[in-house]
Amino acid sequence: MRGKNLTILVFLALCIAATQVRAQHIIRSTDTSSKVVQQQVYVKPKGPKQLTHEMTGGIRLNTNGWSVFTDIGKLKAPNPKYLEMFHNVRIFQIEFTEKKSQAEYKSTSTNGSGSNTYIYGKINNFYALKLGWGFRKMLVGKPDPGTVSIHWVNTFGISVGFLKPYYLNLISDPSAVKYDESTSQDFLNQNLIEGNAGFSKGISEVKIIPGGHFKSSLHFDFSGNHKIALAAEVGFNVEYYSQPIPLMALQAAEPYFADLFIAIMAGKRW
Repeated sequence: MRGKNLTILVFLALCIAATQVRAQHIIRSTDTSSKVVQQQVYVKPKGPKQLTHEMTGGIRLNTNGWSVFTDIGKLKAPNPKYLEMFHNVRIFQIEFTEKKSQAEYKSTSTNGSGSNTYIYGKINNFYALKLGWGFRKMLVGKPDPGTVSIHWVNTFGISVGFLKPYYLNLISDPSAVKYDESTSQDFLNQNLIEGNAGFSKGISEVKIIPGGHFKSSLHFDFSGNHKIALAAEVGFNVEYYSQPIPLMALQAAEPYFADLFIAIMAGKRW
């Protein structure tokens, strides 16, 4: 009887010990699974670097001349994940332009030993270096590959004008001549004109004329790659200077220019 009771006690002790070992194994397995789950939750895969800057260069054809320019842009968005949508871009622009009168036309002289071209009635060349600030805001479209988006661009800033006398070679004078009261009759007499004296003549007489400008346009983005900028613009430009700019002898000088333009540009984003 005692042997039977002892056997029962040993059996019960073995059952209790096995239960405790199994419980500890389950707890350890649960802890390990929890750690794995925690590691999976907090591991963040690295995504592509967001684009925040843009630089483009291009050429602009104006109704009264031409321009070359560079735009430096900073992409801005209320939510960082929308930066690559290019909804809003702050722009700094550097532009060099030449202004011409619509009355300009090239003539060819046969006087002297050979022929040479000149612009009849032109008395000054006018160039300007323009520094502008502004914004570009998306109006229509999505910047997904293969689509076109339309943006509105406004820039304004300072202009530094350079007025250079235009010289002609005349039969009546051994040296090159610029337009003034004493030379006006010969300067405008086509029978005496041999041709223009070249761009370098008159550089030492350049006058600096300060002014300002404003430009507004529609910007069409054709790029199929977020990292490449490819676009065209159409719009209008207004410039105003501190004094009238005389370009032609037979036209009144005005202190302002207003023109329409079309531009093409290309560059990159990073």
